[in-house]
Amino acid sequence: MNAAATQIDQPLLLKVEGIAKAFGETRALKACNLSIRPGSIHAVIGENGSGKSTLVKLLTGVVQPDAGTILLSGQSSLRLSSPRAARQAGIATTFQEILVLEELSLLDNLWLGQDDLFRARITSAKRRTKAAAILSELLGDVLLDLDAKVADLDLGTRQAAVIARSLLLQPKLLILDEATAALDISTRDRLFAAIRRRVDTGLSVLFITHKMDEISALSDEVTVLRSGETVATLPIAEANPARLLELMSGRLEAVLRPRETGTATGTVRLTASGIGLAIHANPVDLLVRSGEILGLAGLEGHGADLFAQIVGGVRTPLAGAVRGETGDVIRGQADFVGHGVAYVPRDRKLEGIFAPLSIADNFSISTLDRYTRFGLVDEARVAAERAPLFARLGVKFGALGHAITSLSGGNQQKVILARTLAQKPRVLVLNDPTRGVDLATKQDIYALLLEQAAAGISVVIHSTEIEELLALCHRVAIFHNATLYSVLDRDGLTRETLIAGLFGREP
Repeated sequence: MNAAATQIDQPLLLKVEGIAKAFGETRALKACNLSIRPGSIHAVIGENGSGKSTLVKLLTGVVQPDAGTILLSGQSSLRLSSPRAARQAGIATTFQEILVLEELSLLDNLWLGQDDLFRARITSAKRRTKAAAILSELLGDVLLDLDAKVADLDLGTRQAAVIARSLLLQPKLLILDEATAALDISTRDRLFAAIRRRVDTGLSVLFITHKMDEISALSDEVTVLRSGETVATLPIAEANPARLLELMSGRLEAVLRPRETGTATGTVRLTASGIGLAIHANPVDLLVRSGEILGLAGLEGHGADLFAQIVGGVRTPLAGAVRGETGDVIRGQADFVGHGVAYVPRDRKLEGIFAPLSIADNFSISTLDRYTRFGLVDEARVAAERAPLFARLGVKFGALGHAITSLSGGNQQKVILARTLAQKPRVLVLNDPTRGVDLATKQDIYALLLEQAAAGISVVIHSTEIEELLALCHRVAIFHNATLYSVLDRDGLTRETLIAGLFGREP
């Protein structure tokens, strides 16, 4: 019996009734209703722009509602006037964006916001003990220097640290807003086990994710938002992907399934020869062919992410080289671009968007020379390229002149993808491109990538989602301990072989 069923007769921990919020002419939430029971895990799902992020901001005191009420533990209407007020009410949140102070130590980041103005509430020794314990719970045997700068940690470890910071608050309600997006499968599973242990002792969780396997593995109930309104709340037994997709988007569409296809045999576009990912690791040799989708898989820190950056032209290997179609060594990012290689970064906040610029400028910045003559930009040409790409990816925006940061994380990612496709690449390298993107949009992106491959484009995709790799790829290269462990073609590519390879084992 799930947690929701065992707690059904208890008072609600959180009740949201008729919450509405507008930002200018944009109505982010129109009529949101949500009920969370004590000791349960409640998922919220919806397309990008459906109001999920606004709901989280309302529950954490970042913004105030225009209408509606928030009830916590049966008390009268709760006014969360600030993030501090939300913490004092027992609400802790891990946001979609990884919020750290990079120049501070890992230890200092874990305890941010827990001190009074003039004194620390917890002694230094206890901080270290508690920090080490919670990181061990999430990261296993990985040894971390608590005094290391967060800037020196990889994306997944930074995300785990932010989650650990929320857990250290010992909240009544834990909000996870796409908090698993940067975690590898082993860290995610440890997080889920840690959450279940706390739920058994009374913690409630509001879980926002686009990953269907995570919803089914962790949640008791699912609430669906569409265009700022609650359209349904389902027990997990009724929340299959096809039903949720229909509720989210208002359209009935088959979820993409693994394709029956052989290995692509097109011409070699890139040759990675003797690539060194770590000092003591075996060199990596791998070909990228035209018309294929090559997947890169690996646990966090095992080399898949780094290899994607190297073949994308944004990192230099310790040894070896990447060669183009004619066998010439490609040196430097400009040379990669000249060879038709376009790269979609993993960390959209730090590497993908130009935060001070508008949506329009973020789209055109990589191809501006194509639209410019005598110092003047041909806006009509820009619009002619932008409009079909935005329409295809379903970019939701208020006005093109608005800052890119006015968009949800998923819509920012769509703009980055549109910008990359506008470069008309011959080799498209994507580093975890659907992180923070909703289920319906994922289907559109998958279809787009399949079309690119069918048109002869080489597609290289590093993904942390098993289902994504199974559905899309002709081949999957699995990295373990900074070494190419195996390459699975379509015939040998199964969930079992893929997961076993991630841990350096035979299935």
